[in-house]
Amino acid sequence: MILDSGTITIIKEARTIAVVGCSPKSYRDSNSVARYLLEQGYGVLPINPKHDMILGVRSYPDLPTAREAEGPIAIVDIFRSSEKVLPHVKEAIEIGARLIWMQMGVAHDEAALLARSAGITVVMDRCLRIQHKELRRQRLL
Repeated sequence: MILDSGTITIIKEARTIAVVGCSPKSYRDSNSVARYLLEQGYGVLPINPKHDMILGVRSYPDLPTAREAEGPIAIVDIFRSSEKVLPHVKEAIEIGARLIWMQMGVAHDEAALLARSAGITVVMDRCLRIQHKELRRQRLL
């Protein structure tokens, strides 16, 4: 998938990425993607109400709590099943995220329409780590 220049700019300018559904288990994709993003220098905020710390970083129960504690969140990366996405997208709109990224296998047209209507860029069914690596390979980041 080729990302448009606006999406690439958001990824380039982002400082903080919330990872919704981040798992403390190292073999889970949410954990390895969050770890990769940390290694790339992003501030990563795990969003998981069942854990206080993930990857040595404070975890938050929801996006508004993370926003209140940490400040602006540019990108919300969602690792939840498609049918559980809508509440997280509504929270992302509430906190003023610039980009909502739904990981591979995750898509929700109604949620995407709602976010786009609020002026938020949406990517569905793609892996942020894979796309980020490709952008780096192309020297776009």
